[in-house]
Amino acid sequence: MEARAHTGRLDELLHEVRRQMSRGAGADPRPVLDWLGRQIDADVALVGGAGAVEASTARFPRQILPSLEPTLARLSGGQMAAAATESGALQVRLEALGPHAPRPVLVVAGASAPTREAASLVSHAGSLIALLDRAQDADTTFRGYQYKARQLRFAVFSALLAGDLTLARRMTTGAVPALLDAERLRVYLLHCPPEDRDRLAQTYQDGSGYHGTGLMVHCPAFKEHLICLVADGPGVADGPGVADGPGVADDPETAHGQGAVLRRLVRDNAHYALGISSPYPLGATAEAYGQALHALAAARHTPERMAAYLGRTPLVPLLPHTEAAAWARALLRPLGSTPRVTLDITRLAVTFPRSAVARLLDISRNTVSHHLGRVEATLGLDLGDVRTRAALDLAFCLTGGQPDGGLGPETTYGPEGGSGAEGGLGARGGRPVPTLDELFRTEPAHAWAREFLRPLQDTRGRDLHTTLRAWIDANTDAQRTARHLGLSRNTVRAHLRAAEHLLSRDLLTTGSGIHDLVHALHITGLHAGD
Repeated sequence: MEARAHTGRLDELLHEVRRQMSRGAGADPRPVLDWLGRQIDADVALVGGAGAVEASTARFPRQILPSLEPTLARLSGGQMAAAATESGALQVRLEALGPHAPRPVLVVAGASAPTREAASLVSHAGSLIALLDRAQDADTTFRGYQYKARQLRFAVFSALLAGDLTLARRMTTGAVPALLDAERLRVYLLHCPPEDRDRLAQTYQDGSGYHGTGLMVHCPAFKEHLICLVADGPGVADGPGVADGPGVADDPETAHGQGAVLRRLVRDNAHYALGISSPYPLGATAEAYGQALHALAAARHTPERMAAYLGRTPLVPLLPHTEAAAWARALLRPLGSTPRVTLDITRLAVTFPRSAVARLLDISRNTVSHHLGRVEATLGLDLGDVRTRAALDLAFCLTGGQPDGGLGPETTYGPEGGSGAEGGLGARGGRPVPTLDELFRTEPAHAWAREFLRPLQDTRGRDLHTTLRAWIDANTDAQRTARHLGLSRNTVRAHLRAAEHLLSRDLLTTGSGIHDLVHALHITGLHAGD
């Protein structure tokens, strides 16, 4: 009978351990101490390695601890495993827990010395508290590892965004991800609930902290985005464009690998969507990421919620080579002595919202605003204006992000030439700095703009072109646009979402496609007035 009672007590103790392990909220020794105190009619405390009480029953007499300090020190330091002593009228039993010093100590104080059965329960309870503590330590270590692995994956992604493959490999010395040995990659941008990102990244993570031939990276700027870099096999044809609809499933990653996993996730989860870039060399990851952003904007308006990027020739290579470089250098020349960090922040902020830039760089929004204020004062421009941001982004693209960069040989212009987004005229014999209007009046630029805006002809009775022009004129303020057009704000937003799908450009989530729209409308407006 006594043995069965003892076994029943141990079952209760194990039940408490199972309860704690199943809830996933960390180890809590207090319920175990309360249970033990009730079973042996004594008060119990868990004293940490530093000598402080970590948990105890409600009536544990803490005043006895100073007299126990020498014994606690020996137990915690590993010189003793257990001890029994007296403190006034109390009988005290002390038992060290765990294998590593400094060890926590279980202190039991009662009116009489514990019986053999009670001492056994103390030992069992102490062992289970130690196991819970070690499980907690393991869980903490695991979470720390996952956090560091996530940070390293993002660092590798950041280096690839900057086109620095050497830095990416140096950061991963000893465990270079297979992705960095690939010739090309695609960026798959998965839209999913923020709380799913950790689960997905851990589910498909390999033993080295990467994802086989790919990387899953938490986007810090947009909480619904999981950025997936997937190695693309040599000699594989590009997947079809967004306009091909369901045929997008012919992408080379469909049959196997990371791409197939991501597609399956989207098919199985109605709240997921997937944008897929064309294959790019690793050094052009930034371009692939931009494509994936635009593809995702289109994907969210398709029944399959999946789309590959609909390739179009970018505007930059179509502009007159020497003249475009001269305009860009003239615009950015005042930034020649600006710190690199300010330039980096500005390059991001002309495309993404300031709050997103702050999250991306892990700085405050006020810090972002401070750097942008410095640039505004230097250039004499308002970065709150969408057309200014589009012009500045174009100049950065033309110069590789450096004020003294550019395409083609340096051209000598007059010292007073070239300021502002429109350029200017040289002086004292210098050649005139071309204006942006002059660059945009070329036939290749006009052909690009016509092709870019052509999908808006399929409007199904909605004048999307008028809405988009009014939206840009209102500095992308939907409420002002609605008032100007006599529409509801919801109707304007619906028009913008339809335009996202037709143009295959992200206009509303990150706004990364707005600059192309600004330039296309600018160019067609110029030619309409010719």
